[in-house]
Amino acid sequence: MKADIQQIKQRFGIIGNHVGLNRAIDVALQVAPTDLSVLITGESGVGKEVFPQIIHQNSARKHGQYIAVNCGAIPEGTIDSELFGHEKGSFTGALADRKGYFEVADGGTIFLDEAGELPLPTQARLLRVLETGEFIKVGSSKVQKTNVRIVAATNVNLVQAVADGKFREDLYYRLNTVPIQIPPLRDRAEDILLLFRKFAADCAEKYRMPAVRLDDDARQLLLSYRWPGNIRELKNVTERISVIEESREITADILRIYLPNVSVEKYPVLVKKEEEQKSFANEREILYHILFDMRKDVNDLKKLVHDIMGGNIPVEMQKNETYAPTIHPVQTIQMPVVQKAETVEEESMSLEEVEKDMIRKALERHNGKRKKAAADLKISERTLYRKIKEYNLE
Repeated sequence: MKADIQQIKQRFGIIGNHVGLNRAIDVALQVAPTDLSVLITGESGVGKEVFPQIIHQNSARKHGQYIAVNCGAIPEGTIDSELFGHEKGSFTGALADRKGYFEVADGGTIFLDEAGELPLPTQARLLRVLETGEFIKVGSSKVQKTNVRIVAATNVNLVQAVADGKFREDLYYRLNTVPIQIPPLRDRAEDILLLFRKFAADCAEKYRMPAVRLDDDARQLLLSYRWPGNIRELKNVTERISVIEESREITADILRIYLPNVSVEKYPVLVKKEEEQKSFANEREILYHILFDMRKDVNDLKKLVHDIMGGNIPVEMQKNETYAPTIHPVQTIQMPVVQKAETVEEESMSLEEVEKDMIRKALERHNGKRKKAAADLKISERTLYRKIKEYNLE
């Protein structure tokens, strides 16, 4: 291992000796003295946010401003103002002139985290900055210059986003001048135990308690788990164990309590084959899927009862979906019969249909005011705006 790579690890608190991790650090050091744009890719929780700092601190811009921007956390309606600034009176609430990040960071570095979430109009503005160093404030006609180094990061597959028309191809190639890929934790088996010990020691020092230790079986369990949340998940699990467990010797049985263990047979909607998995935006969507599966089960039960009774369904059951007939083992009950009962139709709605209906009703309740509708739906204005366009609810 190069001595400078080891120094960078010590300086920035990077733990691990995986060849892919060392390669990523080496590339960051090689590209740091240049002004080339860098695109850092990797799953959520792998530690992408450290590498822009490595690049900035080892560049000629290290005495300039370093600004990290989470593009996914800024509403679509205000992101242009945040990045490029605005003039007084350019929109409602613009009570004074405001400098954007590209003006403030002139001579420094801007880290665009979750760059794959940038809206298309903002992508066009960003492309102009990358190509000419020019930008225009919102509400202004004056062209301004800036000298900013851009480092972007994303956990989105930008090649697929380009194919889907959600990300500009020309911007992708400008950002991807130098790619850096951060390996997921499951591919860094030799680093997992090192990271656990580091997090356990940090937690012990912070809360003044002995550090937890793993027995042999617990170590094997730790290594066999896939860690979908990567380093962030491992840190959270370690801290929970350190604080909650009285015993400092952690067995496999104790560790299993803190690792998700969802059964495929019991919850098929949450755990699917890897090629069929769908990433859910939030817990609300997972709940929708569970409810839809429950509705399907109810419809299947109604069909089964319909078939058993030969098409004769009790009136009470037709009126009330929750009706459950009492079964008497000895006495035969004469059930009321209806003339040619209608075939039970399966009632099912896709997630998209339910989501579209909820958005439409929220907009109607608030007379089309998107801010209030977004608050009602507990989503950001930017997400609501994107969904309105996606479902053609303009």
